[in-house]
Amino acid sequence: MQPSPEADQHDEGRARKVRRFATVVTVGMIVLCNGLLLVGLRLSGVNLDELVKTPDFFNAKKDVCLRLTWERVAGATEPVRLCSEWINLADPSGKPHQLASDIKVRQGPDGRYYFDHGIRPDFRLLGLAMFVGAVLLFGMWTRRYLVSRYRLQLGAAGPRSSSILH
Repeated sequence: MQPSPEADQHDEGRARKVRRFATVVTVGMIVLCNGLLLVGLRLSGVNLDELVKTPDFFNAKKDVCLRLTWERVAGATEPVRLCSEWINLADPSGKPHQLASDIKVRQGPDGRYYFDHGIRPDFRLLGLAMFVGAVLLFGMWTRRYLVSRYRLQLGAAGPRSSSILH
């Protein structure tokens, strides 16, 4: 038993409608999910520039020291003078930079002093990544659900429905 040409035409028209609907839903979900991500980023208060920047350190060649402090250094018997506030000459804002309080200074085997960065976990970045993943999964699931529901509605309407309505 061979399908009739009318049935083939109906199936092609139905497939075309489903593709068109899937394209519209995809574009709509892209806009909606990006808007949701931007609103979530705005409401969370996470500053991406601050989130991924490395700590600022005094560089005697490029900066002007404003304030010196005495710091205890691991490996040294006496406290050491460090520049705790400086102006970066390359920074056009002119704001003074300060040494972060969580940064430790250690004396190396060569007798010189080094900044110990240590492990600085920032769970806000992990939370942001999880939020982005959740929004993407929500968008993909919603698109799949809407397209399959539309496909079922087209199938239930059958070949006797008017093509003007769809």
